[in-house]
Amino acid sequence: MARRIDAAYQRVECWPTPDGDTISVARVDARETGAPTLAIFHGLEGSIRSTYAQGLMQQATRLGWGASLLIFRSCDGRVPTVPRMYHSGETSDADFFIRRLIAERPGAPLFCAGVSLGANVLLKWLGEQGAAVPAEVKAAAAVSTPFDLTAGARNLERGFAQVYARHFLKSLKRKAVAAIARHPTLPVIPGRVDAARTIWEFDDAFTAPVHGFAGADDYYRRSSSIHFLRDIAVPTLLLSAEDDPFLPRSVLDQVRGTAGGNPLLDIDFTTHGGHVGWIAGQPWSPQYEMEQRVADWLADSHE
Repeated sequence: MARRIDAAYQRVECWPTPDGDTISVARVDARETGAPTLAIFHGLEGSIRSTYAQGLMQQATRLGWGASLLIFRSCDGRVPTVPRMYHSGETSDADFFIRRLIAERPGAPLFCAGVSLGANVLLKWLGEQGAAVPAEVKAAAAVSTPFDLTAGARNLERGFAQVYARHFLKSLKRKAVAAIARHPTLPVIPGRVDAARTIWEFDDAFTAPVHGFAGADDYYRRSSSIHFLRDIAVPTLLLSAEDDPFLPRSVLDQVRGTAGGNPLLDIDFTTHGGHVGWIAGQPWSPQYEMEQRVADWLADSHE
């Protein structure tokens, strides 16, 4: 059963960025001054319409918190005015987003939740910050994280996962064509972008050269959040499913080994749940457990 989309946000704001572009942010206000805010990062080709993002905002509202969803560049329906897009390892917008939220309400608790690509971005940012993470950032949750981007991209070339890959490729290639038309000096070969038939081929032809990587393998190696887990310095939930088609189960075993050295990481790898799944209840009355699990875990960490 498809999730019903309820407008959980009150407004969408356009924030000028330091590089001369803008980002869109969907927002709902907290009920009380000083209440926490939930900062949300959506997945690959997600948007304000992503039902899990709406669900997380609804859960924040249930708790009396505010919530803000960062809509990655190009995911708000426009072509960026600067020659760049978003990607799994791009954390400058996340840093700007989080620090502006803190500046609006200094001292108020800030919680973060990332889903899929957004989870990778969030974990990488937390690892980059390490012990220097702003004091307002109290805890985080990462859902269905593609911890190893190389393994994830290759897994999307197999079996049923190819259905997801084809869906993403159609959207990504359409955006790439628009970006090339607006920024004809981008260091790409349009024919290679058009010929891409896998996520790896697209990233090798477009994402990597546009953002300064030597190729897809270099992009994946430098952007994979598994390399940043040991440096995370706030309590962080890692929620994933072993049957996630976006990632081989062996990667989760590697994450257990890597994350085991950081007591701030709470590993919750379920047997079932797919990619951003965890749906229970009846077909006529589904229960989306992920959103409530994340909100409750963050709330418990605040007590």
